Amino acid sequence: MTLPFSKPPLTIRLCGPRGFCAGVDRAIQIVVLALKGYGAPVYVRHEIVHNRYVVEGLEAKGAVFVEELDEIPAEHRAQPVVFSAHGVPKSVPEDASARNLFYLDATCPLVSKVHKQAMRHQRLGRHVVLIGHAGHPEVIGTMGQLPDGSVSLVETVADVDLYQPVDPDNLGYVTQTTLSVDDTADVIARLHERFPNLTPPSADSICYATTNRQEAVKQAAHGCDLFIVVGAPNSSNSKRLVEVALRAGAAQSVLVQRAAEIDWQAIGDIRTVGLSAGASAPEVIVDEIIEAFRLRYDAKVELADTVEENEHFLVNRELRDIELTKSDMAWVNG
Repeated sequence: MTLPFSKPPLTIRLCGPRGFCAGVDRAIQIVVLALKGYGAPVYVRHEIVHNRYVVEGLEAKGAVFVEELDEIPAEHRAQPVVFSAHGVPKSVPEDASARNLFYLDATCPLVSKVHKQAMRHQRLGRHVVLIGHAGHPEVIGTMGQLPDGSVSLVETVADVDLYQPVDPDNLGYVTQTTLSVDDTADVIARLHERFPNLTPPSADSICYATTNRQEAVKQAAHGCDLFIVVGAPNSSNSKRLVEVALRAGAAQSVLVQRAAEIDWQAIGDIRTVGLSAGASAPEVIVDEIIEAFRLRYDAKVELADTVEENEHFLVNRELRDIELTKSDMAWVNG
């Protein structure tokens, strides 16, 4: 007699907040609204956000992603081109204007705030120290707000120890918005130790969404046999969540873009799984992963909420009269 298959029990600690932040949501809405209002194609310089599901979904709607503006055909110059949520150097909108392109800037307002803080430091005669990851689009955009030589990039405490400014008494710092709060605190502390006259930004540079997602993961990670973060490998804030989960006590932590990437053979015997999503990861993939676990386990979901987010950023003025419906965003919001 064959006994019926019994699924092993599993608890999924579902973190909140998770997934899209207000800046990412706004950027995606800008592309969707531009497609509704102006028709395809709508060009997007670089990935609008770091997520392939989002990029491919927008491509299916008529968005065309380009690396540089010179890839836009002359016959389509009247069509919108959207700049990504990460921000761009000043040279990019200047280039767009020179080419008579109609552009829509989807830079997250919190990234724009960092740009303004850096420019304020420079306007007041301070050399700017930027804490961030070399090569990240946000870092490239922030450094590109100021003249060459006006910004020095540091990533680690070791970088600070090696840094030799021309005028150590006349420095101001800003940070990339998507860093680990704990790591950044160590770098800032070392900067203050070496340069006591260092001027901080007028407001914290790390955005609310990064902080909130990291705090939720810290609360949920202890005792987890596995912690899954939904996000792209080039997403800074998602990779930081993996690190935070491990530091907070998860036995193992992995970054996945889709449920198909979960290595079911490697995860071993698990009873408790933590689940969160980076700020550019859509909720439909979180749902997909929960369903994948339910196929294999008798899974119950426990909400691990910390704070409620209610931030909302307005889209560009040119798009505000175009109606956005729930069905327009159902492909990412679930």
